[in-house]
Amino acid sequence: MGSISPTAQRIAVIGAGPGGLAAAKYLKAEKCFEVIDIFEQRASVAGVWVATPEASQDPTFTIPRTRPSKVPSQAHFQSTPDGNTKGPVFVSPVYDSLDTNIPHTLMNFSDFPFPDAVPLFPSHKIVRQYLEDYSVNIRHLIKFSTQVLDVKPVEGGRWWVTTKEVVSGKEEQKLYDAVIVSSGHYDDPYLPDIPGLVEWERSFPGSISHSKFYRRAEDYRGKKVVVVGNSASGSDISNEICKVSANPLLISERNSGTLSITQNPSIEIVGEITSFDKDNRSIHFSCGRIEKHIDYTLFATGYMYSYPFLQNLSPLPPVCSSGLRVENIYFNMIYHPAPTLFFTGLPQRVVPFPIAEAQMAAIARVLSGRLQLPSGKAMHAEEQQRLAGRVDDKAFHDMKFPEDVDYINSLHCWASLAQRNVILENDGIGKLPAHWNEDKRWLRSIMPEVKAASRLLGDRRHKIKTLAELGFEFEKSKLGKI
Repeated sequence: MGSISPTAQRIAVIGAGPGGLAAAKYLKAEKCFEVIDIFEQRASVAGVWVATPEASQDPTFTIPRTRPSKVPSQAHFQSTPDGNTKGPVFVSPVYDSLDTNIPHTLMNFSDFPFPDAVPLFPSHKIVRQYLEDYSVNIRHLIKFSTQVLDVKPVEGGRWWVTTKEVVSGKEEQKLYDAVIVSSGHYDDPYLPDIPGLVEWERSFPGSISHSKFYRRAEDYRGKKVVVVGNSASGSDISNEICKVSANPLLISERNSGTLSITQNPSIEIVGEITSFDKDNRSIHFSCGRIEKHIDYTLFATGYMYSYPFLQNLSPLPPVCSSGLRVENIYFNMIYHPAPTLFFTGLPQRVVPFPIAEAQMAAIARVLSGRLQLPSGKAMHAEEQQRLAGRVDDKAFHDMKFPEDVDYINSLHCWASLAQRNVILENDGIGKLPAHWNEDKRWLRSIMPEVKAASRLLGDRRHKIKTLAELGFEFEKSKLGKI
């Protein structure tokens, strides 16, 4: 075995949500880096899982919003009853009743299961506590309430990173050998530009909003509501609001509704909105329907990829110009024009915690010098091949089953090929994520069915702790009994 020389000594990680915590774990496990600095703008770990029930608006939010923001997220500072200041608070998309859409037995990090007593689909509060517990042995690496303002390339593949202490405003610049971006993609909401939208909002301020700012159904009691979009959040929010709003609640969408929505007598699915007309507060739909006297329109139209701190990459090519995808990216995680800039958590429609963990197993080994990257030409070719297989840029990062499982396993296999180091665990192989075997693949394949079965139970779903209680068992499925 030859000597191993790390390709980097000083690492900066942006974000202490699930991806950033996984980054810290796998970097630390390599036992070779001089500096691992994790910058988190919030005052605690867990990223978007830090709910902000009192902060439901963002002064930087614009209507419409079709391009990624060029300015950092804005902090809120709130006063406590004793007159002290609470903060910084950054608006989270988590609403009061949010449960996961993924069973915790699939969602968890490989070396850190959820407690047995928690519901199969945990609440956001449980997930936040889970991440708090997961972070215990790497918390000393995190610089809280510190926002990254700028990441600028330096000759030799290094990076100047400019940060700001959110409370004091003090700025600092440090040089790093590599930067890992783990800031997520649920912060910069997308809201389409529709004829009449701006005039409507001017006439009825606050009547147009985005699901990022939704908190509770009670805010819409007795009101006539249109929800735009029927993804996971749109579906959940619609089912909540329709219990108290004027009926029917209208869902405007391009695609057909899910089974649970179409069976709800309090909800009606309509076509795409073609225009807003402030006269009579009417909305026109692609099906020819005109609905009058609308009180609120809530857009559940997703988010843009947005990195305000990566605007000064010149002469390198851009990372994210449209907000639809990250550009110049290899294998959904490596910026191939300067492969000392990495990303975790870019894929969508996936199980995110294991994805981030598998990505970091490979990234940490690359930075420690135990794993080699392909050539720049090969990395560019992989991106072009992926582009050719997608309908448009918006679908570039989508990984529907089984692509996500294959991606996790390919990263596991790649990490397993790293040069061994006798000081590391697993007989020198180092820390490894799980390889998803037949049982995990089965559960991933039926995940929507499991969630649908849980929803049918209403509030009783919070008492369900196992798949078997919902009628799903892996061994029986192999025998064709399910």
